[in-house]
Amino acid sequence: MVRSPNKRALLIAGPTASGKSALALQMARERSGVIINADAIQVYRELRILSARPTPAEEAEAPHKLYGHVPGCNSYSVARWLADATEALEEAWREGLLPIVTGGTGLYFKALEQGLADIPPIAPDIREKWRSFDGDLHAELDRRDPQASGVLKPNDRQRIIRALEVVEGTGKTLGHWQAAASRNAVLADASVERIFLEVPRDDQYARAEARFERMMTEGALEEVRTLQHLDPALPMMKAIGVPELSAYLRGESGLDEALTNARTATRNYIKRQFTWWRGQMKEWSMSGSRHLS
Repeated sequence: MVRSPNKRALLIAGPTASGKSALALQMARERSGVIINADAIQVYRELRILSARPTPAEEAEAPHKLYGHVPGCNSYSVARWLADATEALEEAWREGLLPIVTGGTGLYFKALEQGLADIPPIAPDIREKWRSFDGDLHAELDRRDPQASGVLKPNDRQRIIRALEVVEGTGKTLGHWQAAASRNAVLADASVERIFLEVPRDDQYARAEARFERMMTEGALEEVRTLQHLDPALPMMKAIGVPELSAYLRGESGLDEALTNARTATRNYIKRQFTWWRGQMKEWSMSGSRHLS
């Protein structure tokens, strides 16, 4: 595909507390950029402190988009973010600005570069057929979609079932739909620079813990106190620190225990982020980003 000289984008990703926002702000100042949020928690209006959203002073230094624009009582899907991000990218290009997309939500970046497959709805009977199938699912997939079977491991039952549903329900393989989505992805014809911020694991944990301590001094507990009327099943209410501090506010744990649990949750989240990037976005290590060891 021919790249458009007028379409450029800088993607900055990395685990929590790796310095993404600071680098994005520096790049925005140096390159006349607009910063577009790609963090699934920073979209929520009520969660400025615990989501580590840019401060008002930082937001005044460069344009920021998609930060705190969703009420916490709402859910926010990848599809909705992609629609909002596409609008922000196109606005930046029209204005001659460099869109700088930064955050830690890998699925957002994947949607930008690979699109979202527009797969027709699968008939309920087909879905039930494969969910209740007690034979060799991987062998069935190998017969119907050899390309997918070569990628998916035999024990990856959920993804194998999805691939079988798609090929039977639509007559086309999952790879067909994904390829079509990639061709229509918002960054398909853009020149893209990718940066993955990697910090040694122990240093990463220390930085995250130090940031959480700062959040507490800045009023994280009071921020969580204002959320106690909301449904705990909402996505925002599952952000690291919210369940742990909520348990303390309800008298279900002591403060020290809540803080320990939040630190543990942060470490586990960082591990999951590294695992996801290694497995799903290997092309970043071939595009000038720092290598994932």
